[in-house]
Amino acid sequence: MSGNRRRAFLVSAVVVGSALTMTACQDSGGVKDSGSGKSSSSARTSGDQAADKSKGSDASKGAGNDTSKGSGNTDGSGVDTGDGTREKVEQGCGANDITWSTRSESQAGGYVLIIAKAKAGITCYLPAELPTVAFGSDGTEAGPAEQSVGEQIKLTGNVTAYAGVNPKTTDADGGKELEHIIVAVGNDDPNPVSLRVGTITVDKPVVTNWHTSPADAVPFG
Repeated sequence: MSGNRRRAFLVSAVVVGSALTMTACQDSGGVKDSGSGKSSSSARTSGDQAADKSKGSDASKGAGNDTSKGSGNTDGSGVDTGDGTREKVEQGCGANDITWSTRSESQAGGYVLIIAKAKAGITCYLPAELPTVAFGSDGTEAGPAEQSVGEQIKLTGNVTAYAGVNPKTTDADGGKELEHIIVAVGNDDPNPVSLRVGTITVDKPVVTNWHTSPADAVPFG
């Protein structure tokens, strides 16, 4: 995905997300049961009832066979392996699976520390790649602060992941003054979040990989 498409994706996702509103439920307009079905049922002959019982017996046998074939796959989770069983698939994190926070740090000339924890009951994996961090209405995107990618991180329980953002890497005066950053887990995350960071000046920003220690998420350079 090109830089322009990535920026457009992040900006449009946030705009669309903020514009969503609840819609009223429509009346289903269904026809009420007049009770005629009950009267018809009471008029059936004993012969019909006997036939139904016979069919019910056959159906129960078939259901028993189907259950035995589906053993070990009762929850319907995972992917079909082709032999009647399923394998569980590890879940990748999306921004909406995570509880987010930020903290301003003074080291390395000042930077923003992004803090990510899985929501209660969720276990997911942050990919071994940079978080996608963008700034402002034009979607200025942070470049890499590290030369190599990190490792995949399993978020669950109290496990916390950190990424450091240096919003200004130039010595020149100027830049954009902003109070929020837009964060997504990778370029294809459909639910980026807007995080308040206080007033920062943005000019050629960079971001680190995800780390399990905040000391490793300092964006030098």
